[in-house]
Amino acid sequence: MLISQFARVAGLTPDTVRFYVRLGLLRPETSSKGGQRPYQIFTTDHLQAALVIRTAQSLGMTLKEIAAISAERRAGRMTSDRSIDVLQTQLDRLQQKAVELVAMQAYLGSKIEWLRAGGKGDPPDFGAFLQARHAEACTAKITSTSAFPNTR
Repeated sequence: MLISQFARVAGLTPDTVRFYVRLGLLRPETSSKGGQRPYQIFTTDHLQAALVIRTAQSLGMTLKEIAAISAERRAGRMTSDRSIDVLQTQLDRLQQKAVELVAMQAYLGSKIEWLRAGGKGDPPDFGAFLQARHAEACTAKITSTSAFPNTR
């Protein structure tokens, strides 16, 4: 596939595809057509790579992190231990994001109740909700790691 078709199938813009190529996240084949600017040819493997990139981004990884991990993998340095480190870091980030989302849900629910009650009393404080959720998450993490020390 040429870049325009690849971008359409991958659900990306051609500019995004070009950016991924510049970062080394995608490495298309080149054809003899196009003169000084040879055509870039993308395959189904590149579609899979684009899906992995988008998924990793949705999980909170930066393109710089994705590029570094891709380079490690291509260089044969992605060991099981390194994979576990990368995945654990992402899991920790997602757990923190979940704590923040739960706090935001609780805050918004309280704010709606406060507004429905005519705004009587002190309005809900988001900082207090976030601190409470963070404390709960830390307690849960300590409890789970002490109960199952070899599962981490």
